[in-house]
Amino acid sequence: MTATSRSYRVAIVIVFAALTLILNFSPLKFPAPYAPFLYYQFWEVPITAAFLLYGFKIGFSIALINTLALLAFFPGMLPTGPFYNLAAIVSMLTGVWVVTRMLRKYSPNVKRSLSLVFTIASGIVFRVAIMSVVNYVCLPQAPPVGYALPIHVVLAYLPLIAIFNSSLAAYTIPLGYILASSAHRIGKYMG
Repeated sequence: MTATSRSYRVAIVIVFAALTLILNFSPLKFPAPYAPFLYYQFWEVPITAAFLLYGFKIGFSIALINTLALLAFFPGMLPTGPFYNLAAIVSMLTGVWVVTRMLRKYSPNVKRSLSLVFTIASGIVFRVAIMSVVNYVCLPQAPPVGYALPIHVVLAYLPLIAIFNSSLAAYTIPLGYILASSAHRIGKYMG
């Protein structure tokens, strides 16, 4: 990798991380009506767009910077909460990556709209599955790992958290795709 290429990647990470942090710290958030302790936000969209444009390493780097900033400035009610966010976004991106790779390798002629549907579905499935395990294991733990919730309470919350994770991924992935497509078109136009 050349110095110019490294500088370009660093610049990309800085720009997308800044956008992610602006959105994360903005008041643009909405509590889930069925679980007001969970908030719909848009900070995962730039991470998803960067991942789609530049790959897993760039997307993960931005997600990690976001996690470190949250740990330093706004960990939330649970000091380890930013790690829950990191697990959620990385699991979703992994689902997107798996299907994207499979489609490129085994079905390169799949229509773009159908490919997007498979990608969204995979992101949702990976996020819900992994976060269900994370929440099942961590929420019963004492702080700072969890909330020391009895297991019957955790089991009652898991479906609500699954609805939250699936609906968040259902808008994050398409918006990330739109942002990535727009950035790609602008880049082609300018370059």
